[in-house]
Amino acid sequence: MRSSAALACTAAAALALGVPLLTGQASASSYGTPSIALSDAYLSGAVGSTGDPTVTVTISQSGADASALTVAASKSSKTSVAGLTDVAVTGTGGTRTVAVTAHAQGYTDLTLKVTGLGGKTATKTLHYAASPAVQFAATTRYLTGAADGSAAVDLGGGYMAVADDESNTIRMYDRANGGAPVKSWDFSSALGLDDSDEIDIEAAARVGNTIYWTGSMGNNKDGKIKAERSTLFTTTVTGSGASTVLSAAGEYSGLRADLVAWDKANGNRYGFAAATASGQIPKEINGFNVEGLEFAPNSTTTAYIGFRAPLVPPANGGKALLVPVTNMDKITSGLPNTKTHATFGTPIELDLGGLNVRDIRKNAQNQYLIVAGSWSGDNTLPFALYRWDGVAADAPVKLIDLPTSNQGGWEGVVDVPDLTASGATAQLIADNGSADLYGDGTEAKDLDQPEWEKSRSTVFTITG
Repeated sequence: MRSSAALACTAAAALALGVPLLTGQASASSYGTPSIALSDAYLSGAVGSTGDPTVTVTISQSGADASALTVAASKSSKTSVAGLTDVAVTGTGGTRTVAVTAHAQGYTDLTLKVTGLGGKTATKTLHYAASPAVQFAATTRYLTGAADGSAAVDLGGGYMAVADDESNTIRMYDRANGGAPVKSWDFSSALGLDDSDEIDIEAAARVGNTIYWTGSMGNNKDGKIKAERSTLFTTTVTGSGASTVLSAAGEYSGLRADLVAWDKANGNRYGFAAATASGQIPKEINGFNVEGLEFAPNSTTTAYIGFRAPLVPPANGGKALLVPVTNMDKITSGLPNTKTHATFGTPIELDLGGLNVRDIRKNAQNQYLIVAGSWSGDNTLPFALYRWDGVAADAPVKLIDLPTSNQGGWEGVVDVPDLTASGATAQLIADNGSADLYGDGTEAKDLDQPEWEKSRSTVFTITG
């Protein structure tokens, strides 16, 4: 039998090394089963991405300090997508961060195991989905929670508000890091709409602390007239950056009808009446589909409505159309407002190389960026970025061609840098709603988990 002195020496050595004794109060039975919780059970990544979202893991064990616990991946259901060594766990104490590196498009279930003192363990499953690599991966971030990013506005402090054309919710994202929205606001109720009433938000413009948001105003994809798509509404911005709050302010649902009446009074020059008739598809060369909104130079009252369709004339090589609304501040003066009709200025036809307006945004110096794309729903057709000075008689100048080899279509520009500066950059948003992100034949907008739905944000260098 060992002496008391020997046992004391053994205990002292064990404690010095941080090794728990399995005798008395330090026996294995004195430790509880560890607990492990995930901030989210679903996570999306992309092959080659440098800024993917992460998951926070919270761990604990009764009778033990959380810093003594370890967390690691113990199983992957599809190692070709992401294996055990592709799961990185960082941090100490009761909170750890899990990041996953994707190697191939697809899905895998990752088992995360916490090992506590006394050899006791617990596990949780992280459902992981990886989309394919894209061009400009280093400056690309993914905005999760919705796939149809369709318009974006800078909120200051490194944050932006992004609209989704499949819902009436505006989401706020970290511009640098992407991931899940920091906040979100569903304006259906404030606008007197049901959740099933889709505004089809496609464009936005900010003046001071007011943001104007507009639906596409066109029929739906089946040619059905949907009144809610003609909604133009405003939100008031309170605060800035991460503390920003958006609240409903004004609304007008008559702009589509006003545009049709204006065109009729001017000889049906643009064919708006025919293009908005029941059965007409909006994404046609002679269709009716709004995707751009921005104010005229030095104006807080006149705003340009930018059309994805029609092309003017409706033939290859036609021009893009802007229609100035000269009393934009008056038609959205309340909730709801149906008394004041829109008035219009002289339409502007821009040569965008046969492309139409997918977004338009200006800076305080009245320098405009125009995202130009096809009227059709084929996102493999050309996209380009143009600069313009806002003067009707002046032609836009192409800055760069935008990549089209990846899924999704370019639909928004967040803000406009000084276009006279060398190396100026702009952040663009891509709508991934129709993309099969994970190779299973499911469009992103139809995925069951919002964490797997995502649009794409990419920063481009646009001046030499």
